[in-house]
Amino acid sequence: MEISHDHIREITAQLDLPPRSVRNTLQLLSEGATLPFIARYRKEMTGSLNELQIDSIRKMYDGLIEFERRREYILNTLAEQAVLTDELANRISGARSLTELEDLYLPYRQKRKTRAAKAREKGLEPLAMMLLSQRPGGLDVMSAPYLNDEVKTLDEALQGARDIIAEWISEQRESRELLRKHYRRQAQVCSRVIRGKDKEGIKFKDYFDFSEPLSSIPSHRLLAVLRGEAEGMLKVGVLPADEEAVQNELKKTVLTARTEASAQVELAVEDGYRRLLCPAIETEFRVRARVHAEDEAIQVFQNNLRQLLLAPPLGSKRVLAIDPGFRTGCKVVCLDESGNLLEYTTIFPHPPAREQQRSLDVIESLMNTHRIEAIAVGSGTAGKETMQFLRNAGLSGSPEIFMVNENGASIYSASDLAREEFPNLDLTVRGAISIGRRLIDPLAELVKIDAKSIGVGQYQHDVNQVKLRESLKQAVESCVNTVGIQLNTASRHVLSYVSGLGPTLATNIVEYRMAHGGFSNRQQLKQVPRLGEKAFELCAGFLRIRQGNHPLDNTGVHPERYAVVEKMAADQGVALKDLIQNTALLKKINLNHYTTEELGLPTLQDILRELARPGLDPRGTARSFQFAEGVNTIEDLRPGMWLPGIVTNITNFGAFVDIGLKNDGLVHVSELRDAYTSNPADVVTLHQEVQVRVKEIDIERGRIQLSMKGEKNQEKSRKTHSSQSTA
Repeated sequence: MEISHDHIREITAQLDLPPRSVRNTLQLLSEGATLPFIARYRKEMTGSLNELQIDSIRKMYDGLIEFERRREYILNTLAEQAVLTDELANRISGARSLTELEDLYLPYRQKRKTRAAKAREKGLEPLAMMLLSQRPGGLDVMSAPYLNDEVKTLDEALQGARDIIAEWISEQRESRELLRKHYRRQAQVCSRVIRGKDKEGIKFKDYFDFSEPLSSIPSHRLLAVLRGEAEGMLKVGVLPADEEAVQNELKKTVLTARTEASAQVELAVEDGYRRLLCPAIETEFRVRARVHAEDEAIQVFQNNLRQLLLAPPLGSKRVLAIDPGFRTGCKVVCLDESGNLLEYTTIFPHPPAREQQRSLDVIESLMNTHRIEAIAVGSGTAGKETMQFLRNAGLSGSPEIFMVNENGASIYSASDLAREEFPNLDLTVRGAISIGRRLIDPLAELVKIDAKSIGVGQYQHDVNQVKLRESLKQAVESCVNTVGIQLNTASRHVLSYVSGLGPTLATNIVEYRMAHGGFSNRQQLKQVPRLGEKAFELCAGFLRIRQGNHPLDNTGVHPERYAVVEKMAADQGVALKDLIQNTALLKKINLNHYTTEELGLPTLQDILRELARPGLDPRGTARSFQFAEGVNTIEDLRPGMWLPGIVTNITNFGAFVDIGLKNDGLVHVSELRDAYTSNPADVVTLHQEVQVRVKEIDIERGRIQLSMKGEKNQEKSRKTHSSQSTA
């Protein structure tokens, strides 16, 4: 692909990146390379750019290509209309932004039949030009030649001429730029409650009489206001603070004399501002502000999802998982180290049945039969009570007990994928299996659920759904490839997110595995139907094989670099398998001896890290967590109480913390720490264990206001990932 030097120069300037890095990245993308592959295995070509930088290059390049296509379309359209002068063509060719381009095209665009168009059809354009010249003379004399059967009166003639002038002024680039300047400086977002909607729209009460500068309104507040408008509760406007001053400035650019014609032009300016220009620029700034707010919300969702997917797994252990309930009982399942179902049943330890001893006997029996090593309890209804029951039971072997956030588990239970996996099981049993699997490996289980159902975003239903879906898909792909996937145990769904694969190849891999009993080495991937050399190049490094034929197949070392590692081993006088994890030998390796034009120190250093700790899971290990005893309902809370909690969601306005009750509490951004904080993500992460102080309790609305300010929290808060992950 031929990549324009102008595009490279533009991207280089905007993103402050080296031209070589930009050029090579674009070339790799054009060849079909994925973001994870480029970031991990082509560092020498990109200058070690990360996925975010690579994605920024991709998006900016796509935007530049789209801009050029639009420019070409406009030039061709104007040429077909026979209105493309050399001057206009030069201005369009020199346009540097889409706004400038569209402003130049605006006067020539096909429009619906406007008032100005109707006036032109009546032959009033010459009169409009005469008025705009503002020469002396009576209006009756100027208008007389244009009176006819269609234009019967002086007022009709002048009105038509003013309509044409109003459209001219509203389409002038100078007028539009003048109004944009005022919008950038002083536009206000204003909202008022629609008459009669006070009670119905009570949740928008904060915005019943609201005004805030557009330039500084936080994204979450703008989205809240726009949601109120969409639901028919609020009337929302985005307008300059002083519209009269704006109109006066606009008039100064047009009025050149004091004549009867000037008075008509002034009326046309006022009409054009109110009816055409202001609505157009308001729409432009509303759209721009909304897109910016949506992008921020999507970024928050993407960041949260990434943290959630990278929550520490328990690992390959046998788990007893419980989906708690009161009247319908607790669904119990036993899973092996790979998450396969061994047995399931139902117990009733809570009211109304309250069969605590029988329930305990069932659990003990299951634990002994299946050699259970840990217990997972869903965080929904009766979750805390079930945790307390198990902790007080004195179970033999003292297994670790984890509470697992079950958001989205019911979505999975009713999905086609769940029916495919467990066609003969009840929804609640499938839910319990999902809870247990989330503890064993959160990533492998969570990728089966629509990310929007996991509950870690803000205003996810209000933002651009196509952009949100693409952003979340990218986050999932990044996490899957960051962790690496076990080729012989991964599900079809997880495999579909591996670099270079997708649903079809993932299905083919699983079918090959079923037919041949698994893969013994990475090279066998080439035998999978439709998995060619390019797909192998993109996926091989992210797929692991435990106890395979080749010792490097369980590492992140790409097969294309096996030869250099074999040379390292030979140079040290040992077999390849004896070099792996041999710290003493690895320290002796001088990487400079292995550099080539294509293979540099960044990749060699990655290889050395893989050899030192092969198959290391970057997510760490799950830890159990315990809520405060004696706090079971919102009525048990008192202002000033300090409680342990787990961060479950992060937004632009604060963090939600699970303190073991039905509803999470909110730590507003201003309450996250003693020092000023603008971004909650700078202070907390998902699953972080924190100490929170109860500030306010609204029992009627079920709202809890919390604070993390104070020395007690600074001492005890641990910014670590807890096993109580939202899954």
